[in-house]
Amino acid sequence: MFLVLAATPQLREFLARARGGEVRLIKVVIKDEQLVLGAHREPSRTWDRDYDTFLLPLLDDQEPCYILFRLDSQNAQGYEWLFISWSPDQSPVRQKMLYAATRATVKKEFGGGHIKDEMFGTLQEDICFQGYLRHMTSCSAPAPLTTAEQELQQIKINEVKTEISVESKHQTLQGLAFPLQEEAKRALLQLRQRKINYVQLRLDTERETIELVHTNPTEIGDLPGHVPTDTPRYHFFLYRHSHEGDYLESVVFIYSMPGYSCSIKERMLYSSCKSRLLDEVEQTLHIEVAKKIETDSGAELTAEFLYEEVHPKQHAFKQAFSKPRGPAGKRGHKRLIRGPGENGEDS
Repeated sequence: MFLVLAATPQLREFLARARGGEVRLIKVVIKDEQLVLGAHREPSRTWDRDYDTFLLPLLDDQEPCYILFRLDSQNAQGYEWLFISWSPDQSPVRQKMLYAATRATVKKEFGGGHIKDEMFGTLQEDICFQGYLRHMTSCSAPAPLTTAEQELQQIKINEVKTEISVESKHQTLQGLAFPLQEEAKRALLQLRQRKINYVQLRLDTERETIELVHTNPTEIGDLPGHVPTDTPRYHFFLYRHSHEGDYLESVVFIYSMPGYSCSIKERMLYSSCKSRLLDEVEQTLHIEVAKKIETDSGAELTAEFLYEEVHPKQHAFKQAFSKPRGPAGKRGHKRLIRGPGENGEDS
């Protein structure tokens, strides 16, 4: 687990001045376990004309960094900024993980209210000006359908496909479908955009909804403490790790059910709602779930356990030697060996 790094006083003072609009770009790097100012650029033209000219030369193929780029638009707090996390594929795995763990600290030091949008990139094409335009296009795509809209759409599909006959068979609904509250849906979308790394959900059995519990920043060592011992929960965790030299960020779904310390009703409801929740997360919210885990205790959620679940070992089975079968078909007549005198000869 990495230490929580802090910004130097010089960086804090510079960030405070930069928010006034005199700076176009700020590069922040980690040096000697501190956040320090790497470089900065003052505005020359409009933000879109300054973008590639200022940004691309500051990207090192071997070292991650954070980039704060000022746009020309403003909100109630002042100028709006774009926050970019640069983590090139060729950089060391430890650096990638250190920068990933410190991203929230940089945003907090600068002030989250000034940040309009965030991007993450491992290649220059991801965060160049054209990459940012692609990012904005994807963010402006139509919002996911609400539960009511999905049900209405399914009704229309069923009306078109319905065939009534004596032998008609209709598939029954598998599992319950409690709708996600808007706050929970927004949290999952933030997880998809890598703005947060943990989402915990619970069932509201009275209102029959799935609601958000919390989205506290979570490391692997914090997971056992997030699993209640008296009630079930759904957890979505952004598992940051390295595998075979690659840095990966995998979404892991954890369904925690603490044995028989909760009521039968709770066990049945959580079990029935699980599959429909995952369908909505994967198909509607377009979040790829790398692994689905069920557990009755948070104690087993260790780094080794998660790694083996996400990347199971491939066991090679050696086939035991078996005696080869004889040739197919008839094997001919058996040979008879007669004793002396049986052929009519004198002994």
